[in-house]
Amino acid sequence: MTEALPTRSLGELDVPAIGFGAMVLSPGMYGEIDDDRAVHALRHAVDAGATFVDTSDGYGADGHNERIVGEAVRNRRDEVVIATKFGFRVPAGAQPHEFPVNYAFGELAVNAEPKYVRGYAEQSLANLGTDRIDLYYPHFPDPVVPIEDTVGAVAELVRDGLVRYLGLSNVDSDQLRRAHAVHPVAAVQTQWSMWQPIDVELLATARELGVGIVAWSPLGGGFLTGTVREVAEDDFRRNVPRFDAAHLAANNDRYAPIRSLAAELGITPGQLALSWLLHQDPAVVPIPGSRTPAHIVENLEAARIGLHADTLARVDQALREFAPLGTGSLR
Repeated sequence: MTEALPTRSLGELDVPAIGFGAMVLSPGMYGEIDDDRAVHALRHAVDAGATFVDTSDGYGADGHNERIVGEAVRNRRDEVVIATKFGFRVPAGAQPHEFPVNYAFGELAVNAEPKYVRGYAEQSLANLGTDRIDLYYPHFPDPVVPIEDTVGAVAELVRDGLVRYLGLSNVDSDQLRRAHAVHPVAAVQTQWSMWQPIDVELLATARELGVGIVAWSPLGGGFLTGTVREVAEDDFRRNVPRFDAAHLAANNDRYAPIRSLAAELGITPGQLALSWLLHQDPAVVPIPGSRTPAHIVENLEAARIGLHADTLARVDQALREFAPLGTGSLR
């Protein structure tokens, strides 16, 4: 029997110290994948201890990712904590609101108007084949709708038992504080990794309010594993400037000291990246994703790796000199 992973708290919600980001299980995110392989990968992750699973109604076509998650955890729902997000898949007839991003396509269309929130949740519940969502996030703050209004609609779902806990995703410090005043926020999901620092004000506010941090892309879209030399034409990372051919080659050169340090420690670069992140704050929970069982186990083992203060200082020094080329964040 696999030894349980260490746990951490997102507000009042206890989860494994490392979860699983299911976005990679839908085609077009990291190249092609079939459903059988996706379900097998997620079941392997849950078996290995990654019982905190993150998805979204916007990953894949027509709720594909949520349906994969639902299929993978069928008959073992009580073993997992399911987090999903809404507002990225704008319903027919609704007005799309432009959310600017630093990716090649320039903007996303979102709509988090309160009148749509219950419908989003009911569709996600159907996709997932469950009667409750453990952690529910607006995927992006709607630039047209006050965050208080969106949160108020989720609070109604909590009251009605469809949602257990409220989360926020891709928000700033002010939005977190305003939302928390309406309804307690269990977790804020944000990009955080060796090549994308967290916003210091957001982190300070989360600590002050007792809000957990869910770190998406904790391996820098796979870059921090030290194995990415190119990305395929049908790979979402084509939209991220740091994965441009010229930038990627230069960034791999700049990342060499971290790879060398990992080798010296007898761990992989990805494990070093995840363990380093876990050492940054006791309330951070990374959600790496992978389609390969061996890589899934490798990622989860990082939760058991302790880093000496001297090692952390060496990592921080190397990161100060890393300075990756190209934009890697949403904003």
